[in-house]
Amino acid sequence: RPQWARQVWRVTACTIDGPQQPRAFSSTSISLKALDQGYLKNMRNIGISAHIDSGKTTLTERILYYTGRIHDIHEVRGKDGVGAKMDSMELEREKGITIQSAATFCKWKDTEINIIDTPGHVDFTIEVERALRVLDAAVLVVCAVGGVQSQTNTVDRQMKRYKVPRIAFINKMDRMGSDPWKIVVQLREKLHLNAAAIQIPIGIEDKLEGMIDLIQMKAATFLGDKGEQVVWGEIPAALVAKAKEKRAEMIERLADVDEAIGEKFLLEEEPNIDELVAGLRRATILNTFVPVMMGSAYKNKGVQLLLDRVHDILPDPTEVTNTALNLDKEEEVVVVKCDSNDPLVALAFKLQETQFGQVTYLRIYSGIIKKGETVVHVNTGKKIKVPRLVRMHSDDMEDVTEAKAGEIVALFGVDCATGDSFTDGKVKYSMTSMHVPSPVMSLALSPKSKGNLDKFSKALSRFTREDPTFRVGFDAETKQTIISGMGELHLQIYVERIKREYGVECDVGEPRVNYRESVTRKAQFDFQHKKQSGGQGQFGRVVGYIEPLDDMNSEPEFDNMMIGNVITPSWMAAIEKGYREQTLEGTLMDHPVSGVRFVMEDGASHAVDSSELAFKIAAKGAFRQACETAGAVILEPVMNVQVTAPEEFQGVCVSLINKRKGVIGASETQHGYVVVDCVTPLANMFGFSTELRSSTQGKGEYTMEYKEHNPVPMNVQVELIAEHKKNKEAKQAA
Repeated sequence: RPQWARQVWRVTACTIDGPQQPRAFSSTSISLKALDQGYLKNMRNIGISAHIDSGKTTLTERILYYTGRIHDIHEVRGKDGVGAKMDSMELEREKGITIQSAATFCKWKDTEINIIDTPGHVDFTIEVERALRVLDAAVLVVCAVGGVQSQTNTVDRQMKRYKVPRIAFINKMDRMGSDPWKIVVQLREKLHLNAAAIQIPIGIEDKLEGMIDLIQMKAATFLGDKGEQVVWGEIPAALVAKAKEKRAEMIERLADVDEAIGEKFLLEEEPNIDELVAGLRRATILNTFVPVMMGSAYKNKGVQLLLDRVHDILPDPTEVTNTALNLDKEEEVVVVKCDSNDPLVALAFKLQETQFGQVTYLRIYSGIIKKGETVVHVNTGKKIKVPRLVRMHSDDMEDVTEAKAGEIVALFGVDCATGDSFTDGKVKYSMTSMHVPSPVMSLALSPKSKGNLDKFSKALSRFTREDPTFRVGFDAETKQTIISGMGELHLQIYVERIKREYGVECDVGEPRVNYRESVTRKAQFDFQHKKQSGGQGQFGRVVGYIEPLDDMNSEPEFDNMMIGNVITPSWMAAIEKGYREQTLEGTLMDHPVSGVRFVMEDGASHAVDSSELAFKIAAKGAFRQACETAGAVILEPVMNVQVTAPEEFQGVCVSLINKRKGVIGASETQHGYVVVDCVTPLANMFGFSTELRSSTQGKGEYTMEYKEHNPVPMNVQVELIAEHKKNKEAKQAA
């Protein structure tokens, strides 16, 4: 048992067994709550996020080594064939990328740290999304050479969405061309962060020796085979002036956002170490300041200093405001206080299938969850017994009997979905949901052998439960299973996993772009559905208009502007249902419709023949009728693309982008490499990787992330509609 748990037990035992009068130790005013809060003060829940290949997993590996969780260091794609601890999946070790977020916990000095290492590739962005949803803080890793890249922007937006305080860690300071001050400027200009360095490096590139701490104004160097010995000393004379300059810059930027430091700054007084750390902590927690640290995880430099500042600057669970919806009070927003004495409130943020069954990752926001006790699934109201409770260490598990507020644990044998909430039944709180981006690419998939259909179905069922961005549908016309995801790599990984984990070889169709449809102008409708075939007939008339919303990417809306009860409320619900069903299949290419408002102004009903079915059919017909004059358009997904290649291939890269109808936004040169930012339709990006590599002698690379759906040019729309019509006729003929 940890020390704090033993203390709680002793206090409880004395209170129960002893007399009612105060005992001698009571003068110290120790209470269960005080002990509990004391434990939380030394807890940090952090995520490690960054652009692909910035060194997140390597940094996590060093953290686990220095905290004693692992006893040797293994590299990502290492020559020893072991691979990093957090990359537990065989595919991750082969490809050298993180595919699934992995959770672990460790102890640095007196601080318990729960860590989630997240993927950097945009195709697996949901892993970052759900990790940041439940974490209290993060370390944003930035490459000292590559700087702020496309996925860095995405991660930054996710951190801002969930108001996650962060420390920026400039990694790979040992690499040729590293420039930390350029990165600090990029953090300010590209991400609009109030960032300032709290360290400066001693040496750079292959001469990197250590760091100067600008808070204590001392120099740290790292000795030993794996940098395990941190030696503090005086600042080298050649760097004293630079250290003073950067310290003054840090204090000035902090003074802009922190009142206490601001007063000192105006009085021209120097804050002491404690005041400076307290100011940094306040500003970081309020998301008004981002401290920037530096190092090289691969060369074992700077990691221990980062761990010290994770404790000093980042918030504990009690300093973060978490809200839930009270389902007993019409979804009133309530603040969930992180306190083990309060009723249990927990959120399932990730599911994973293992050889032992489904593992559900839980963040405990308040209360206590115990093995063998029952919890209530808020969405269904079912009572569920907790058969087994574990703490995760990548793919290893450590059984625990209970978990308290602030902790991240996993449990077995619970049937639920990502984003479901659990309580102990005393309250009916549902934690606010996380943002799930829509898939942008689809392809047809079928098992090569009919005998594998059962395994194939099990695989798809499991993956859709685990990953909300992985969708499975069925095309009734082609009789094919369609899988959708965030990009080519995303879908390729799942096809490969079906083969490896279930032994099912699949036939893969051509990738398909997920188009949408919308309208460009207001159009009236007056549609009457009438059917008489002996006995009760069908009658329903709807009158109104459809109009485009300001944002073509927004969900369809329904408004009832009718005066009086010409149509009963139950039939009005049927009209809305019919309209929403019709928006799933547009009038041009049968793609979902977005950015449209359907407004009811009038209608008519019949005492005998009107029914919910009649009005549902009438609403569908009215929408199709209005679309004919509403200037219907096809929307295609456009992507933010960043192309990187040696400087001599700049013209080639620009030519390739123009060929694929990309719009170049920025182009800059960094240390012999050109970085081109552009916006390109997804439909034009298939095969781009192969063409880019062959045109740049294998030296070019690119990253791509979804931006939005935009209208296609009219000539492309005509071609797409003609092709869709041709395919439809061919299927019907077959």
